[in-house]
Amino acid sequence: MPASIALIAHPLVLDVVERSLWPKKTTFQLHLSQSIAIGPQSPAQHLHRDHWCFDFFPFPRDVDVEVSTIWALNDFSEVNGATRVVPDSHRTPDDRRYEPADTVPAEMPRGSVVLYLGSTVHGGGANRSDRTRVGINVDYVLGWLRQEENQYLSYSLDEVRAMPERVQRLLGYEPGAYALGYLDGGRSPMTLLTGGNEGFQTFAPR
Repeated sequence: MPASIALIAHPLVLDVVERSLWPKKTTFQLHLSQSIAIGPQSPAQHLHRDHWCFDFFPFPRDVDVEVSTIWALNDFSEVNGATRVVPDSHRTPDDRRYEPADTVPAEMPRGSVVLYLGSTVHGGGANRSDRTRVGINVDYVLGWLRQEENQYLSYSLDEVRAMPERVQRLLGYEPGAYALGYLDGGRSPMTLLTGGNEGFQTFAPR
């Protein structure tokens, strides 16, 4: 089992995600997982908000749909390209533009993680060192939104069956909301993995 599975299902991170996303949600799911390496002398990434992936939809300011994380596989510093964030930018309109001078580096030692909302303006920093900065990016999103990374095609059913149940559900093998994402008129996708009879009826409107 890949070591990244433990990061995806880290209980403290999932607790923060649960508390941070829109409180009226039924579920949330894994949005993407990827490694990011910034090589020596690489320029800074352009500033952006992760929730722009949803076709730039203007979500209300009080509806947080995504939480992003970056796990540091080596020390993150201002010199080697630590992720840079704009504090309080999640409170500003999507069309508000920022400059690099508005950002602060998320400096942290190896093994640490930084979490931020999908509405937060951020970008990878410029790496002015002679070593590659490496991190793992794991994002989570509301269960009724399409995942940025297609989790259903990324892993075979046999691979998913070998994963912990919490991860199976995070991948999307459960209804995303009331009457959303079921099979055969009412079965949960979890039945493909377990052979059980779980139905979407267990999800009631809030």
